[in-house]
Amino acid sequence: MLRHRPPGRRPPVTGRKSPCHGRDSGVADWLLVMLYDCRSLADRDRGVAAAVEAVKNGELVVIPTDTVYGIGADAFTPYAVKALLNAKGRDRQHPPPVLVGSRRTLDGLVFMLPSTARDLADAFWPGALTIVVEHSPSLQWDIGDTGGTVAVRMPLHPVALEVLRETGPMAVSSANKTGQPAAVTAEEAREHLGYAVRAYLEAGPCPEPVPSTIVDVTGEVPRVLRQGAIPLEKLRDVVPDIQGQVF
Repeated sequence: MLRHRPPGRRPPVTGRKSPCHGRDSGVADWLLVMLYDCRSLADRDRGVAAAVEAVKNGELVVIPTDTVYGIGADAFTPYAVKALLNAKGRDRQHPPPVLVGSRRTLDGLVFMLPSTARDLADAFWPGALTIVVEHSPSLQWDIGDTGGTVAVRMPLHPVALEVLRETGPMAVSSANKTGQPAAVTAEEAREHLGYAVRAYLEAGPCPEPVPSTIVDVTGEVPRVLRQGAIPLEKLRDVVPDIQGQVF
């Protein structure tokens, strides 16, 4: 079930300072930025719980994925998505993709799911394939100037999926400032993003830091918008008429 923004959410905190820059030592715990080492079972449980709570409160988190680390926010909280774009230094013309925790969630995001999208999701999800679909006009969200479409992916990473199954769809982009290399650890992401993020979940270096392949299924013929981890040949095993990326 897709969530709508509940009433009474606390608005985002602005002007947040690092404790290293004169912050009062009596600051509330929820203002502190935490990094959790999810390679430890106890820290993983605490980190996932902290990330879920932060997302539900409209704050930003950094999570590991099977490609690179991502900075994420509740997809149905406009001010959180705006904070994500601001943290990266992007504008509304570059809306973030949406990550989901199950294939079924994709059905709830679209008015009608093309068979090619379903075939691709069945073949490559969870995994490094992002599918661009026309989102349902009834969705109460604002993730930027999307033109009625949204890029959706289900990542192949247990920590990310654990978070997503509790939060629902999240707007997620690579955890770095625009123009900088993508972070392959949560520690690297913290160097990029600092106190813009409430909780960082560390799961070690990404084994294959290659971006996902992006396929657009909104036209008559599906086409690759960005070549990435899944090669065109494998895509054509599932959808023979898919068009390659135009350079």
